[in-house]
Amino acid sequence: MKVSVRDISRATGYSPATVSNALNHKPGVSAKTAAQIKRVANELGYAPKNRLRGIRFVVARKTGAILDEGEFHPAVMDGVERTARREGLPTRYITVDMTSPTAAEQIRELCDEPSDGIILLGTELHEEDYEPFYNCKAPLVVVDGSCYHHAMESIVLSNETSSYAAVRYLISMGHRRIGYLSGKADIQNFPLRRRGYERALREAGLTLDERYIVKIGTTLSTAYQDAKAWLDTSPELPTAFYADNDVIATSTMRACIERGIRVPDQVSFVGFDDLPLATLTLPALTTIHIHKHDIGAMAVHKLLDQVRNPHHYTCVTHISSDFVIRDSVAKI
Repeated sequence: MKVSVRDISRATGYSPATVSNALNHKPGVSAKTAAQIKRVANELGYAPKNRLRGIRFVVARKTGAILDEGEFHPAVMDGVERTARREGLPTRYITVDMTSPTAAEQIRELCDEPSDGIILLGTELHEEDYEPFYNCKAPLVVVDGSCYHHAMESIVLSNETSSYAAVRYLISMGHRRIGYLSGKADIQNFPLRRRGYERALREAGLTLDERYIVKIGTTLSTAYQDAKAWLDTSPELPTAFYADNDVIATSTMRACIERGIRVPDQVSFVGFDDLPLATLTLPALTTIHIHKHDIGAMAVHKLLDQVRNPHHYTCVTHISSDFVIRDSVAKI
């Protein structure tokens, strides 16, 4: 049952006008009284119009092959929490195991609470995984993922254009035999990054050579082991590699250096994400920087806009990246 201002008035003994002023942060109500009214309102489950009660950051987890290694979602979560705190909103962190038989019920409970906004981390989600969120009653923003079959407010990385720019940089440095370190994890981002890689080669009149396309695991251990196994075959090396992410790039760099392959003199590397480990490698990794904290802040603002200024459309926002040049690319 929906809780009204009059219900809170009866529970606290204050007049409806005083309750309304306290809930809407209007002057004339003491801090002590306002705190008491808000406490009772929360206990009763009051959902004020045009106002969120809180934010739930939902990590939709399937394999963990990407989420468990990267610094992406902790940084996004930090951006969410900082911005929510400035808006006076508490943040809860919830992990949904999408492979669990109870996942659908957990999602339904989340979506049936309209007073709490949901920021959904879609890194590991595929198209069919979004179906339980189709009729979500709560305000919803997807980050690092998007749904083609149902309109959802989303923030996505500029995967294709960022990768295109990175490979164009390698070409400008004289590289013509450019390999691709392709992540084995099945996520939406990686095919888009490959499209940017292929487009840059095509526009430069370069042929994609399948000998230089290497499938690599996406954890530090599997990436390193896969890179070593590939090097065991004594392959012909390209002059440069573009990698789906920094974990793959740095792990392959390590495997190469251990084999006596000089980086970047013999093989150059470019990654994606700009994780802290990118600055710890020798040489430091040239990579694509993602504005992770800004994504979190933007997601909160999008939720608030849905509540304060309702509209009948959704937006898929592509957030741009920065190309960070360090020491892992040689000019030839």
